[in-house]
Parts: sequence; structure tokens; C-alpha cells
Amino acid sequence: MTRKTKGTSLGIVAIALVLSQPAAAQVVVHGDTIELKGTTFPLHGNDAPGLQQVCADGWPAGQAARDYLADLIGTKEVACTTRMGELGHEITAICRADGIDLGAAMVTGGYALAFVPYSARYITQEDAATTARRGVHGHKCIAPWQWRHGRD
Repeated sequence: MTRKTKGTSLGIVAIALVLSQPAAAQVVVHGDTIELKGTTFPLHGNDAPGLQQVCADGWPAGQAARDYLADLIGTKEVACTTRMGELGHEITAICRADGIDLGAAMVTGGYALAFVPYSARYITQEDAATTARRGVHGHKCIAPWQWRHGRD
């Protein structure tokens, strides 16, 4: 476990708590959240459909996102570095499976959207997924934050 403080290009201060663990002890909570060593980590900079979210064309976006994240992790070792966001109260993590950024892979695959209010990190990946009509971009899906708002 390593703790350090560093600045980022957006001026966000990140307080890093680096944890790594083999896949056997990991749990995919849903498409943008994993549990590692008993700690839940929302993936930084993206927002995946909620588990119950189904798109207008019947595609089970939430289940598909969770399954895709689980496949990305597979039996790989996962390491997460926590970040404190701009508002100072939300904590997210950049998690990597054998060095692959899981947030970037989820957005590139179309199973999560770049969550621009908190990070511009995955905009290029979302543009590529939109152009290729991958995942949520190929179905009649609304953004996860709009879906959650409609359930309140």
C-alpha cells in the first residue's frame, strides 16, 4: 500500500491509495464499480448503466456492462489508485487489470460513458465508441445519469 499526493493536468489533487490484488478476491459490483480487498472503488471518469437499466430496444445495458467489466478483469491482477475529485468529497479510482485502464476499456467498448462533469479523461474513447456504434451507442440507450434521474 502506497500513499502519495500529486497534482494532475486539470488541477485536481489526487490522494492515491494503491491497492492490488489477484482476481480471485475481486468482485465486480456493476459496470463502473469494483470491490477490491473489501473496499468499493467507483471507476474514475466514467458512468456505466445501472444493473437494472434496459435500453429502449430491449438491450440489457446494465447487465452487459457488468459482464464486460468482469470479462476485462478475468483472472488478471487488478491495481487501483484512488483519486479525490474536484469537489473534494467524491473518491474514485483508476483501476488497471494487468496494466490496462479499466475505465478507458469500458468507455472504448461502449459499456460506459465519459463522465465529463468529473473528468475529461475518456472523451477520445467515447468519440471512437460513438462512431463505431459500440455498446450503448448501438442501442436506443439513455445516459446512465438520465436513467437514474428518471427513477427518483
